[in-house]
Amino acid sequence: MELKYEFYIGASTKEVWDILITPEGTRQILFGSVLQSTFEIGSDYAYVGPGQDGEETVHVYGKILAYEPEKLISCTEHAGPSYRENHAEFQSRMTLSLETVGSCTKLTLVNDEWTPNHPSFESTKASWWMILSNIKTLAETGKTLDFGW
Repeated sequence: MELKYEFYIGASTKEVWDILITPEGTRQILFGSVLQSTFEIGSDYAYVGPGQDGEETVHVYGKILAYEPEKLISCTEHAGPSYRENHAEFQSRMTLSLETVGSCTKLTLVNDEWTPNHPSFESTKASWWMILSNIKTLAETGKTLDFGW
């Protein structure tokens, strides 16, 4: 099972990267969550923000597999403990890569290596479109989308 998305964004790779990595960017595209990590290969990361467990809910966590600023981040991915009691049993890999194409940025997301029968596959498949559309809109307009939530 593999989810793959390619978006062309009218912004520089640095602008898109900052949306993906910085607290200011991730708060806007991931419903108030920030990405916490040292970004060293093998280090832990977590998207933490408002949710079922209060302001410090861990929504997604895992290990950094690859990291090249303004080009690539790859990591294992688990849903946070408040989503599923057996959260550690289910894993996938997420890889985001950026490349300059003319005066824009090509953002490629591959979400693969899913644990068999992963219960979050279908919901993740639907939510990536919203997150990626939000990244594109924010980078191009400085505003996020209103999903009515």
